Amino acid sequence: MWKVLLVEDEVFVRESVREIISWEELGFTVIGESGNGTEALAMIIQDAPDLVLTDIVMPGMDGLELLKQTRRAGLKTKFVMLTCMGEFEYVRRAMEYGASNYILKLSMSVNSLRDTLRKVSAELGASAEAITDTDHHNHPEVPAPTPILTTTSTPDPSLTVSSALPTESELPFTTVRGPMVTHPEISKIMEYIGQNYDQDITVKSMSRYVMMGENYVSALFKKKTGHTLIHYLHGIRMEKAAEYLRETKLPVQEIGYRVGFGSDNYFIKIFKRWTGCTPSQYRHRS
Repeated sequence: MWKVLLVEDEVFVRESVREIISWEELGFTVIGESGNGTEALAMIIQDAPDLVLTDIVMPGMDGLELLKQTRRAGLKTKFVMLTCMGEFEYVRRAMEYGASNYILKLSMSVNSLRDTLRKVSAELGASAEAITDTDHHNHPEVPAPTPILTTTSTPDPSLTVSSALPTESELPFTTVRGPMVTHPEISKIMEYIGQNYDQDITVKSMSRYVMMGENYVSALFKKKTGHTLIHYLHGIRMEKAAEYLRETKLPVQEIGYRVGFGSDNYFIKIFKRWTGCTPSQYRHRS
């Protein structure tokens, strides 16, 4: 699933965009929402979404400045701009900074949003495939990763992330064990992820599971574990994927599917982000 961040200061518009389509059917999952550019920038740097769907005109840091700051941070996150009539100078400048597309709020429909997401998905897939092809043909020298935990049982939900797994923005591996999580709803989510990591898990589905609001669950999970819910999910999936790579001869694509990734390209991308090497390279070095 490609990760999406929604940025819009008007709550009604933001909720409408979130609810108008089934994101998962198009290969996307909404990992967070923000009502202002400053907060959104911090979320982009922390969570590295693949796509940001943002309003152009907002109080404080607007969508155009958010795009600029994201590029200055060295991130290639795709941007789609939400705009009103009369804001086309902003749109022109956003396209110059590499925005993928724009959508007029007043004429936004299910079809227009679907078409835009399909276009972005194709761009993301092409980028991931190009990275994979480069890895395959060039065989770059990559330092052997620190072994991921060799447990064969369900991951212990008391751990925020396996001790040998890195934060997604840091390499090489760092130890990120946390204290025992005693909050009942967060523990319940962590246990569910440990047992169902191969399923389609999102912040939305977990919020429904514990019958709490999405924004509240997202903030609470981060506060109690030190990691976003999606980051934690990726950690559990990477731990299991590494186990499959070490102990079985299953194809990489099958392993990705077994740990919850519908796209093998996306699985390879996330695995490399966590370990510093592709699944095939990891298997070879194990």
